[in-house]
Amino acid sequence: MNYTLNQLRIFLKVAETASITKAAEELHLSQPAVSIQLRNFQQQFDYALTETISKRLHITDFGREVARAAETILAEVHAIQFAQQAYKGKLVGRLKVSVVSTGKYVMPYFLAQFLRQNDGVELVLDVTNKAKVVESLEKNEVDLALVSVMPEQLKVSKIELMQNKLFLVGNRERKFNKRPYDHKILRELPLIFREKGSGTRHVMQRYLERHRLSVQMKMELTSNESVKQAVIAGLGYSVMPLIGLRNELQLGQLQIIPVAGFPIKSSWNLIWLAEKRLSPVAEGYLHFLREQKTAIIEDAFGWFEKYA
Repeated sequence: MNYTLNQLRIFLKVAETASITKAAEELHLSQPAVSIQLRNFQQQFDYALTETISKRLHITDFGREVARAAETILAEVHAIQFAQQAYKGKLVGRLKVSVVSTGKYVMPYFLAQFLRQNDGVELVLDVTNKAKVVESLEKNEVDLALVSVMPEQLKVSKIELMQNKLFLVGNRERKFNKRPYDHKILRELPLIFREKGSGTRHVMQRYLERHRLSVQMKMELTSNESVKQAVIAGLGYSVMPLIGLRNELQLGQLQIIPVAGFPIKSSWNLIWLAEKRLSPVAEGYLHFLREQKTAIIEDAFGWFEKYA
């Protein structure tokens, strides 16, 4: 056998995605290039790695065994590369972070300087909803997780990064008073919700339950970006984190509707399993945050503090 590391990497991605097209997109390769490498890889085995049924690609049992071996081999290759860098006295290794969807507006600013200072660190960043973030943390698949709602069922340690503020927002079609409305205004407006499992949905529902508000759910969408575009288009109103609204507020595409008791405030927390033995890279990153987070907030989020 004479397969290459590149072929292992390509086949593993095909196995993970069950799609040549998706594998090509994630590897930033052309579809023909992936198909050729997959065919060359297959020629080195007596048993099929994949099969196509009803125009869908499936990984065979043998293919899954090969994929598991490929994952182990590639992990060892990474370990060799990291060991070489560590021998030179550099902080090296992978930092795996899972982030709730609105955290994508926060986390990059707290990572950028650390990654520039430590070019031997490889970042693996997953952006998803709260439920999946907590699941990946519970399964020990990541080092750290960024959440705005703390998981109740896990024992975790944390670093509080900054405040999270949620406001009622709408587009500019309707004029609202500058004085705060009673929270009962939420009953009058068609509301757009995030999907179940998201932190924003959790905070919004908790507020409605606390004030015993029965509201009109106009629709349910699966990302803050889709909610934001729906609100801009005039399809309804929503309670949204301020952190993702900077450009739309400045451009006048959205307005904050003043409501007594708003904004709803929580905190962005970087958390990890309390009993987890963190890697040197994760420990180094937490040390960096403790020293630099105040400066990062002042530099990157000065605009945020203007909205009380």
